[in-house]
Amino acid sequence: MELDQTDIEIIRLLRQNARIQWKEIGEKVFLSGQAVGNRIKRLEDLGIIQAYTVQVNEEKMGRSVLAFITVFMKSTNHSGFESFIHEQEAVLEAYRVSGEGCYTVKAAVSDPAALSVLLDAILQYGNYKVNLAIGKVK
Repeated sequence: MELDQTDIEIIRLLRQNARIQWKEIGEKVFLSGQAVGNRIKRLEDLGIIQAYTVQVNEEKMGRSVLAFITVFMKSTNHSGFESFIHEQEAVLEAYRVSGEGCYTVKAAVSDPAALSVLLDAILQYGNYKVNLAIGKVK
């Protein structure tokens, strides 16, 4: 599964804009649009490119409070918590982690009251620690 510099550049361009045309990528990596399409298909088949997505400005969607929640589970039965996380619209990302806590959850909510509701629901699974984002760096 060797990637060359052209593959890496194609991935970089797709990360910047998943809707970029193959022809435009080709102009930047000195390939035809069809050759770019073939490389992208190969990267998908190898599982390197797993999905295409939309990046949403949560603040403009009315969810201006961004919280990073470290969850400390009460039990070793994590399946219920993971199901709960999948059902929560406010949860943008969730990771099972090593180190401090069992999970790190990234959530976007409209206001502190909405965050409180989410945190109260998390309490049925374990305790938590919250860090609020004050500005995006990257």
